[in-house]
Amino acid sequence: MSAAPDSDLRPVVAEVVRGTPTEEELAAAIVVVSEAYVREVAEATAPDDAPRSRWELSARGLRTPLNRAAGWNGFTG
Repeated sequence: MSAAPDSDLRPVVAEVVRGTPTEEELAAAIVVVSEAYVREVAEATAPDDAPRSRWELSARGLRTPLNRAAGWNGFTG
């Protein structure tokens, strides 16, 4: 597994639901799946300097939350 040295490595847990694989087969499956996971995570991260789209630049912000404590008496017209 080619994990970064600064990442915390957790033990791998595998549950066999059918069949009786040997220890070598199970170890090989864990290595293949772990390597595929590490590769997918590395490729799936977005770059830090992702430019904002025109939609994001023109979209207005969300309104302020409603003051639910005021109730109907807080209506001033």
